[in-house]
Amino acid sequence: MTAMHGSVTPTPGTTTPGTTTPGTPASGGSPPPETPTHEGAASGATTRDERAPGRPGPDVPAPDTAAPGTPAPGIPAAEIPAPDGTRETAAEVAACAIADRAQGEAYVASVCFKHGPPRLTGAELEFLVHDAADPRRTPDRDRLGRALGRHAPATLAPGGRAAPLPSGSALTLEPGGQVEISTRPHASIPALVSDAGADLTHVTELLAGEGLVLGEQAIDPLRPPRRLLETERYAAMQRRFATIGPAGATMMCSTAAVQVCVDAGEPDTLPSRWAAVHALGPVLLALFANSRTHLGRDSGHASARWRAVMETEPARTDPAAAGGAVNDPPARWASRVLDTPLMVRRRAAGAWDAPDRLTFADWIARRGVARHWPPPTFGDLDYHLTTLFTPVRPRGHLEVRYVDAQPAGRWVDPVALVAALLRGPAVVDRVREVCAATEGRWADAARLGLADPALHRGARAVAELGCDGLADLGLPPALIDEITAAVDVRLGPHPG
Repeated sequence: MTAMHGSVTPTPGTTTPGTTTPGTPASGGSPPPETPTHEGAASGATTRDERAPGRPGPDVPAPDTAAPGTPAPGIPAAEIPAPDGTRETAAEVAACAIADRAQGEAYVASVCFKHGPPRLTGAELEFLVHDAADPRRTPDRDRLGRALGRHAPATLAPGGRAAPLPSGSALTLEPGGQVEISTRPHASIPALVSDAGADLTHVTELLAGEGLVLGEQAIDPLRPPRRLLETERYAAMQRRFATIGPAGATMMCSTAAVQVCVDAGEPDTLPSRWAAVHALGPVLLALFANSRTHLGRDSGHASARWRAVMETEPARTDPAAAGGAVNDPPARWASRVLDTPLMVRRRAAGAWDAPDRLTFADWIARRGVARHWPPPTFGDLDYHLTTLFTPVRPRGHLEVRYVDAQPAGRWVDPVALVAALLRGPAVVDRVREVCAATEGRWADAARLGLADPALHRGARAVAELGCDGLADLGLPPALIDEITAAVDVRLGPHPG
């Protein structure tokens, strides 16, 4: 996708483009880069979780075979101006060593929050894939590759083209073979709905050719987790998460979400938008919870998917560490990023496992085993950014990640509602008011859903506020009525 805003990424260590020269190349350098496999690359775009901040990006996976030295996301593919008039390529910046924590934090703040009037929206639609005749059967790699054809990513089929879908969306895969459709950013919500719907229909038809269907729940109701994609990133993730518990494998291989990507906004309104998208989390999680049944039985949670996410590795999933009402979201997020342990350490050869509890800040300061490593580069930091799985992840835009996947015909409901609830400062302020009573109640929302009276009240207030604004998005009256009716059915009667 093209960037949500066309601003140039600041050179490392600055917050203003071109004010200082990027850091010097790392002494000794990173290991020689592998040939990157561009999973989910749209035409002319960077890839999956390494795509430029400001373009809607996916969930867990990144271009898993991307090795040290790959260009930094958010840096234009052309060149970056330096104060002396020279220009440095993205690859040159990615290879530069990070001098200290302050330089790393400044870089994170600059690439993760692109400022400008809120204008663009994107969507990422994830679905589990089942055998139409036997939903307990997991499709193998060859069968899924045949179905996707020229759209299959190279992580599934070596040499795969990962061609864009007909309306321009990127098709990617999660570790367990879940499909993900990531749209281009759109200034028009009706255009977004049209393009996403057309590409979803195309993927549905491709899968049907091999007797495969899209799942209707956000967690696999029948099958245990099974990793389909064989990459060093996913292998290291699975080993790491297994030491914590079973949730990591479930999150990686058995879950799906609807993600909504919105512009971060102007600097003066960013704190309110940041607070609002977090405050919305528990009520929208409860409203759209769609993952109660797992492994053939009731999980005891309205959203077993969200429970799995939160239990995967709290250091990289905890919503409280940088979310909510903060005066300076970029600074808070940058600090959280550097204090998060490494999930993987990319290598040109060998396993990508990272030492336990070694943070990126430790690597910069050369503490512990990191004293024996080459210094981290901006490319390493860019990759580290792809390993945080928070409810809201800033990637230039704000990636809203807490909504369960919906049945194929109902993904439009949460996408339209989120867009309507962030359509202006006055609405954003009202969102914060109506969600104040349930802010931070993530665990209750995942477990109880709308059975909790306070969450039900908050969801109803948010639904009314959002549905009242659907006409402002330019949606046709018939679709507005359909969304409103579907949301009303979800709300049902007030509990108790």
